[in-house]
This record gives sequence, structure tokens and C-alpha cells, in this order.
Amino acid sequence: MKQALYWQSEGTAIRCLLCPHACVIVEGHTGRCRVRQNQNEILMSLNYGEISSMALDPVEKKPLYHFSPGKKILSVGTWGCNFHCQFCQNWEIAHGNPQVFFTDPEQLAQLATRQGADCIGVAYTYSEPTVWFEYVLGAAVAVKKMGLKNVLVTNGFINEDPLLELLPFIDAMNIDVKAFGADYYRDVCAGGLDAVKRTVEIAARHTHVEVTTLLIPGLNDSEAEISALARWLSVISPDIPLHFSRYFPCYKMDRPPTSRETLVRARNLALPFLRYVHLGNV
Repeated sequence: MKQALYWQSEGTAIRCLLCPHACVIVEGHTGRCRVRQNQNEILMSLNYGEISSMALDPVEKKPLYHFSPGKKILSVGTWGCNFHCQFCQNWEIAHGNPQVFFTDPEQLAQLATRQGADCIGVAYTYSEPTVWFEYVLGAAVAVKKMGLKNVLVTNGFINEDPLLELLPFIDAMNIDVKAFGADYYRDVCAGGLDAVKRTVEIAARHTHVEVTTLLIPGLNDSEAEISALARWLSVISPDIPLHFSRYFPCYKMDRPPTSRETLVRARNLALPFLRYVHLGNV
């Protein structure tokens, strides 16, 4: 454990200021993410240095198609998440209690250097890395000192101040824009669209950004919504790559898989606005 950043006392309770949920946490309890706990009126990060998943991946798997293509990256993840997506593909670690092992930031940076010449650095992924904030910040600094790169694969639900503290050490981000409707975010993900949009807009000014949207039949795949998403991204930059990914039933959602035809239609709708539109899970 490590004392957390971004919080304030409210009597004997604590208000967490890391993400827009702004959880008020009473003694002995955690916020929605499960990994930030009020211990004796101090907010502690419970998952600091705790790694639940690790693999050497192609960078395209993040997915990043326009950042160091053909290279590999050491992917690491922890447990916990500030969303509760009904279709979560990593729910065992995001919302379960997986086995973990401890690696401090300097050890992680050293491990990345031993993965061979094709390994460009570390990707913080699998579960939501922004709720691992204190560890990701420390590891990102250590990785940069080794001359390697940092990649963040995130839902983008983070407040502006911590985002700006982290961004100088991040070389690329893939940000999930899970839909382009506030109702979807509230009902399906227990999150908020406006904060995610702000993250994309800020991050695109500081680092390489690609965006992924998992298309789920009947929920976020209408022509109007897809066109609005692509139009919004094009205003930020028409060079932001957009990945439409195919959904398969998982966790609490049993809708049928997304058809290939739906993905192709989405790509055709987005291409008038964006230079790069890719299809995933096909």
C-alpha cells in the first residue's frame, strides 16, 4: 500500500479527487474502484505495485496501429476499475480478486529493458490504469529514465489535474470512447461521457492518441451516433485513428455478437470525417 494522491478530508471522511465520481469514503471503506481506501482518515492506494497480469504483446494489440508498428511492448495490469461495464472482458481482474505479485517501479523498468530490442517499453492496460495512478506515475518516470516509452490504455475517466501530471511521461494512449451517448455511459458503464471527451481533447494536445469504440448491437451502433462520434474526433484532429471493435457476449451482457456488416457500415460512416478507421476482433 501507498498513500494516495488527489484527495481531501471532509471531517472523518475523505473525498477522492482522482476521477469524476468524487467518492466520499468513510473509515475502512473504499471508493467505487475498490482500490482507494480510507485508513485512519488517510486515503491509501491498495493496489500499489500489485500486478495481476503481464505479457509481451505486439503494440498493435493495444490497439495502436500508428505508434511504433511492428514492435512489442510489455503489458501490465492490476485489479480494480472506476467503471462497471456490463460487457467487461477483463471482469475477473477489474471486479474480482485475482492473484497478484509485487513489482516496484524500478523493477518494472528493468524488466522492460530485458525483453529484447523489439520491446519499446511498458503499456498499462487490462484493468483501468488510472485507478493505479500512484504506481503508474512512478513506473512511467522510471521507464522514461531507461529510455523506453509508456503507453496508457484507459477508459479516460480521470480528472484534469491528475491527467496533466501524468501526461508528460506518456508517449501514447488508446482511449475507450465506449459510446457517444450520456445514457449509455450511465446505464451500461456507470460512468460519464463528458469527462471522457475532455480526456481525449486534452491528451490529443500532448501525446499520440488513438480511440476505440466497442460496437454493441442496438445500444451504440446507430448511424447518427457513429457519425457524431467521428465528427467530434475530426474537430480535434482528422488524423486520430478510430478503432471499431467487435463485441462478443461477456460478463453480464448476452446480446448477440456484432456482425461484420455493422462494423463495415460504421467504418464507412466514419471515413468522411477521419483518415484512419480500423476494425478489430474480426
